[in-house]
Amino acid sequence: MADRTRAHVFVSGTVQGVYYRATTRDTARERGVDGWVRNLDDGRVEAVFEGPEDAVEGIVEWCHEGSPAADVDDVTVEYGEPQGEDGFEIEY
Repeated sequence: MADRTRAHVFVSGTVQGVYYRATTRDTARERGVDGWVRNLDDGRVEAVFEGPEDAVEGIVEWCHEGSPAADVDDVTVEYGEPQGEDGFEIEY
């Protein structure tokens, strides 16, 4: 598991109500990344990605674009040790 990493991401901009979470989930699953995504009360989207470093890096980069209707202003990322996420879900 040494090649796995964890990224805790906050995305700001027009990222709620534009299928950002669903597209993030589908993209993460396609890339074999585990974790979750949810909307925050302040209008941001929060997500955790765990998986191989290259896959996690790829989806963090993808977050800067997001779903076709999204308008992303900023993405902040904190990297850490994996905590055993399994599968990828939308949290409510």
